[in-house]
Amino acid sequence: MTSDEIRSTFLDFFVQRDHLRLPSASLIPAEHDPSALFTLAGMHPLKPYFQGRERPPHPRVTTCQKTFRTVDIDIIGTTTRHLTFFEMLGNFSFGDYFKHEAATFAWELSREGFGFRDEDIWITVFAGDEELGLEHDEEAIEAWLALGVPRERIVELPREENFWQAGPTGPCGPCSELYLDRGVAFGKPDDLPGGDNERFMEYWNLVFMQFDQNPVNTLTPLPAKNIDTGLGLNRMAAILQDKPSVFETDQFAPLISLGEELSGRRYGHAFPTDRAMRVLADHGRAMTFLIADGVVPSNEDRGYVLRRIMRRAIQQGRSLELEPGFLTRYAEVVTELMGSEYPELYEQRESVRTWLEGEEQAFGRTLEQGLKRLDELIARARGSGEEGIAAEDAFLLHDTYGFPIDLTRELLSEHDLGVDEVGFEELMDEQRERARRGSGRFAGTEELRERLEAFAGDAGFATDFVGYETTDRETMVGAVARDDGRVLVKLVESPFYATGGGQIADSGYVECSDGDCRARVDDVLRVGDDQVVVVVPEQGTLEAGERVHAHVDRAARHGTECNHTATHLLHAALRRILGPHVHQAGSYVGPDKLRFDFTHSSRLTPAQLDEIENTVNGWILESQPVRAITTTLPEARALGAMALFGEKYGDIVRMVEVGDGSFSRELCGGTHVRFTSEVGLFKILSETSSAANVRRIEAVTGPAGVALLRRYDRALSDAADTLRAPAERVPELVAELRSQVRDLERAARRGGDGTDGVDLERLASMTVERSGARVLVADVDVPDGQALLDLADRLKNKIGDAVIVLASAGEDRVNLIASVSPSLVDRGLRAGEIVKVAAAAVGGGGGGRDTLARAGGRDVAKLPEAIGAATDAIEAALSG
Repeated sequence: MTSDEIRSTFLDFFVQRDHLRLPSASLIPAEHDPSALFTLAGMHPLKPYFQGRERPPHPRVTTCQKTFRTVDIDIIGTTTRHLTFFEMLGNFSFGDYFKHEAATFAWELSREGFGFRDEDIWITVFAGDEELGLEHDEEAIEAWLALGVPRERIVELPREENFWQAGPTGPCGPCSELYLDRGVAFGKPDDLPGGDNERFMEYWNLVFMQFDQNPVNTLTPLPAKNIDTGLGLNRMAAILQDKPSVFETDQFAPLISLGEELSGRRYGHAFPTDRAMRVLADHGRAMTFLIADGVVPSNEDRGYVLRRIMRRAIQQGRSLELEPGFLTRYAEVVTELMGSEYPELYEQRESVRTWLEGEEQAFGRTLEQGLKRLDELIARARGSGEEGIAAEDAFLLHDTYGFPIDLTRELLSEHDLGVDEVGFEELMDEQRERARRGSGRFAGTEELRERLEAFAGDAGFATDFVGYETTDRETMVGAVARDDGRVLVKLVESPFYATGGGQIADSGYVECSDGDCRARVDDVLRVGDDQVVVVVPEQGTLEAGERVHAHVDRAARHGTECNHTATHLLHAALRRILGPHVHQAGSYVGPDKLRFDFTHSSRLTPAQLDEIENTVNGWILESQPVRAITTTLPEARALGAMALFGEKYGDIVRMVEVGDGSFSRELCGGTHVRFTSEVGLFKILSETSSAANVRRIEAVTGPAGVALLRRYDRALSDAADTLRAPAERVPELVAELRSQVRDLERAARRGGDGTDGVDLERLASMTVERSGARVLVADVDVPDGQALLDLADRLKNKIGDAVIVLASAGEDRVNLIASVSPSLVDRGLRAGEIVKVAAAAVGGGGGGRDTLARAGGRDVAKLPEAIGAATDAIEAALSG
């Protein structure tokens, strides 16, 4: 039976028994689920149903869910069945059937669908746990006995084996597992399920979801008793295809064959080769699916996990002496194998190729140097009789050469050496804290979310959002609560948009119909499909049951609508101009501006920014209609609608279409203008780096854009008046004045050190924080390279540990200097590499030490490009 046949056999079995088949959710959990970085199990996307926070589409559901876990990453390739990415088949009941029916379904499908003999199936059940306050699961034992399973084939196991939970908190419950007895040829006569043996292979886990665990070890019964089961498709394939491991099954064999083809080696002849090919096969699948679901390599969160598996795969490929470019070969095979079931692999094929090529090239440049450094550390440890390497050395390998800690640990283990992982994590925590301080990031509180959910739930009704149709509504206060100085209000009908999808909440006011009370709307918080309005009383007191007038600030709403529609146009323009690898990675949409984060690996050129701005403004001038269409999720996807990665969508979705939809269709719950012409204009304010492989554009539209252009026009007019010249001559005259000022400054500096005229305080104030490092890149006016060096020395004394890049231009030459403090050299910054990249932009060259380097070039007009190239090189090194 092929893997595809196993999948269809399972799903069809449950569809015939009144289960609704749902498509696989993304590997990125829904935005409102902070409990995990990735989808860890089949039940993970269904948690709101198990917790009673949302109503399921049907009482019985079945899925084949994409799943990704890294808990076993260190042993991938060394065992016969552990994987990072796998498919999990499952059947689920939300308060419908329970233990007896779940056991009956599993028994029937195991015997009749998969052809297992009764006597080969063994069962495990929960033995109870004193810490949880639970006895052994007698109900499950009785269910299996009723099906004819002998008591001697029902084994009780402890909490570690037979109590399931998706994370430290959340839905959980005792479980019962089905094992296949493969016979004494695979073990010993006294082996039992749950033991460390190969005789008994677990293939199906039935979780009896009865509790919500929060906090740890404190159980609360769920609103209804539920069933969550998981059957690993790949493990079942190994059983039914009679293969010694999952790596010989039909989903993996072509990937193993690819490893043989690329390496010229044979699988099954040497363990190191087998292990490397297995790692490449598993990680090749994982990275392909992760990128297709919107994850890009970075140094944070999901991106860091992706980068880890990519770099482990690159190292294993190098150990097999594979030629560069092998990662994309693996992705191509994965797509051919699984694209029919998961069409996103074909849809994102170009994005997958782009990111894999970029990471393989970037890590390939430092891998050899890192391996040499590691060899030196290994030799030193052996020579001094140490058991491993220090935390500081592991941190150096991580920060300078991009070695994830598990890769370092893995390579050291081959030489029977270890690493101080506790010390390494302490150093990593220190670096993260520095980065957090630099970025100003903070986390929202889970406690607040729970209080809001409790308030909304206790109200007994869901607010009807009418804000798409109107900005004013006569309505009723359904519930009121005071919370930490704030007033929480539940309106029966609300025109206020709740924060979500990047769009900020509406502002406005709520006023009693009799005029005795009035409150300003401070925030509108989303609670699943419901909302809570946060107000600040200005007069009187709002009480439950009062009739009120809810009014949205129309000017703010219109500004927000302009920016939201412009965000969709910007997204479309970026994908058209830069390529289909561009995906939204975050956004802010308010009345004042828009901010759009998107996946892309390099700074945009001035020409690209001009083309993007012109494209968006062209669509605005065409006055294209903007329509919100309610449709089914499959239909929206068939029409090519863009979806936010990590966003959870129901069967019925809202799709915003611009024009005929040929260039912009997105699933979106936000508010928009009716015609693109209402946006007025689109003006880019800045384009910067947001994170590794993520760029950020900030822009203004509508009233804010008009106000900005008026300020620009006023400034230009004032400058023209001051210069007593037409406005069109202002740039030319300013350039002439700047040249004259430079000549006068040079004359004034004669006899000095060449830096006397530089405002050191102002220059130092231009220093910025980037990933926990202080960075100063600037164009200064000094006469020569020696003056540039003197200025860099003065700045080092003033701003301390930092990377400083200074450039100055004369009539026919550009001088460049880069200075990097030793602590930042340890993080991978090299003055020589930075200045070399900058010099190339002005047609020159140069170099020097890691801490100090000088260069020059002849193309004075390209000085801005040199500054940009230096900035990009620094950002790349800090995020590498």
